[in-house]
Amino acid sequence: MRQLTEIANERDAMFTIVELTSAFEGIASMRIAQIKDQVQSSQAFFGELWRIYSQMRVDELFHFGRGQSVADIVEKELMILITSEGSFSGDIDSRLLEQALKRYNTAKNDIIVIGHHGAVQLAQAGVGYVKSYKLPVRDRDINVAPLVAQVQKYASTTVYYQSYVSLTNQQVKSIKLSTAVAERGKSVSAGEDVITEENYIFEPSIYEVIDHLERSMMQITLSEVILESKLAQYASRFRAMTVANDKADDSLDDLTTAYARAKRLLKDERLKEVVNGLRRTET
Repeated sequence: MRQLTEIANERDAMFTIVELTSAFEGIASMRIAQIKDQVQSSQAFFGELWRIYSQMRVDELFHFGRGQSVADIVEKELMILITSEGSFSGDIDSRLLEQALKRYNTAKNDIIVIGHHGAVQLAQAGVGYVKSYKLPVRDRDINVAPLVAQVQKYASTTVYYQSYVSLTNQQVKSIKLSTAVAERGKSVSAGEDVITEENYIFEPSIYEVIDHLERSMMQITLSEVILESKLAQYASRFRAMTVANDKADDSLDDLTTAYARAKRLLKDERLKEVVNGLRRTET
């Protein structure tokens, strides 16, 4: 039979695991609520920018803020993979990479990975990438300017990210960046006034202003995609911690029962020894 102290030590360790998983579950739930509020604020700001942009469009094309002149553009599709920093986000990083790599062609695509976990998994799979960035720790004022600078170098960009559906459901999605910006703009009603050089003064020029707006909207879109990925990661973490907490709680109940039984058996053994000792004394 297992020693009473051994069972007690396992019970205490399992109690600690129950407390930790419960704490991580609570933190994930809190961060989910915070990120949801941030995404809603970002969407409202994007709407304001699009209204201005739609009123001063000089053509129907989206130029990624790279300017109207022809630039040296890499004739490849850039694939941006947004993953987690650690391994607590479940299997969603693996599913994201699996989906992205089905379309990956070294001659046609370059990869930028966000998140240490994704970079490690790509390295393990023997797939190279041109740059990697850490997943932003903060949920506000995310600096995506270096990412936008990379996007401007390529003919097209596809972003693979983790989408939040519910606490129990997170999916892998992909979007064409220029299409995503335009599609979001369709849901925003444009203003009635047309902004032109005839009724407004632009410094240094209307084209520079349009480039700035396009860069700003790309930054907002990329920031929102990163936030939604973090939202999905926290939801996946919440689910994983909930499952771990339930299992740890069940194990704690089993160990508590085993401890009580072992303790009772120990008392019974001692009682038998006392009774046997008294009998020997009487004889």
